[in-house]
Amino acid sequence: QGQLVESGGGLVQPGGSLTLTCTASGFDISSYAVLWHRQVPGRIRESVASLTASGVSDYTDSVRGRFTISRDNSKNTMYLQMNDLKPEDAAVYSCNAKTLSDSGQKISLWGQGAQVTVSS
Repeated sequence: QGQLVESGGGLVQPGGSLTLTCTASGFDISSYAVLWHRQVPGRIRESVASLTASGVSDYTDSVRGRFTISRDNSKNTMYLQMNDLKPEDAAVYSCNAKTLSDSGQKISLWGQGAQVTVSS
């Protein structure tokens, strides 16, 4: 059974930077689309960034130009580099890997979540 393990959350001052790391085990992420989502208590989960297996990335407007999603398939790892962080970026961030099986079944795995706090 595949697993995603996140690291890198924490407290950062406004304007600061933080990198989240998500390492996969038990499966090869190279054929998966990888995504980062965030959620604030009481609000719906928001998709922040996505990166297809072929390397096409996309971002929600509020983070475009500040966040960068990337992957290192040789390390079976995905990253979210967050720059110029704002208080409104504070949330629990979760990594997600998705693909379709050979039979067309959707496969989706999630990390455990990492708290990002932006405060002076």
